[in-house]
Amino acid sequence: MTEPDPDTELIGAFSSPDAKPTEWSRALEELTSAEVYWLSTVRPDGRLHVTPLLAIWLEGALYFCTGPDERKAKNLSSNRHCVLTTGQSTLEGLDLVIEGTADGVTETAELGRVASTYESKYGSHFAEPDGTWSGLADAIRRADVLVYRVAPETGFGFGKGGTFSQTRWRF
Repeated sequence: MTEPDPDTELIGAFSSPDAKPTEWSRALEELTSAEVYWLSTVRPDGRLHVTPLLAIWLEGALYFCTGPDERKAKNLSSNRHCVLTTGQSTLEGLDLVIEGTADGVTETAELGRVASTYESKYGSHFAEPDGTWSGLADAIRRADVLVYRVAPETGFGFGKGGTFSQTRWRF
């Protein structure tokens, strides 16, 4: 799959006077290298649920996994719309928000690419026998866990520092 090429727009009302929109290439670097993401889903009764998780950027989308009994999986079974966020808890850097729809992944080759990317990105946490998530990549390959793919529909970048900016990407 090709990487998305979104329309980019600076939202001037929320940006410094000399701000420029953040290039998608910079956002993509941040999405690829971030270690922790926050997933927001909606419970069947309409209440929100937010949880931190590991994720990867691969082939134009964010991927994450979970167990079938986890709250996020239950929420996504009735409402696939979700938001993934990542960034810094400081007044410097770039915060990112990706809105999309979570689609379950079951195709063996895609699951293999997802598992390999997790192993490459998170290293010993996945690969070492005593790593925090040891065995998860193999569980992904075997489809023993639920894997979701979220292709971006709309994204936001919040640039912070000397110049503050808010960028919207439409896919």
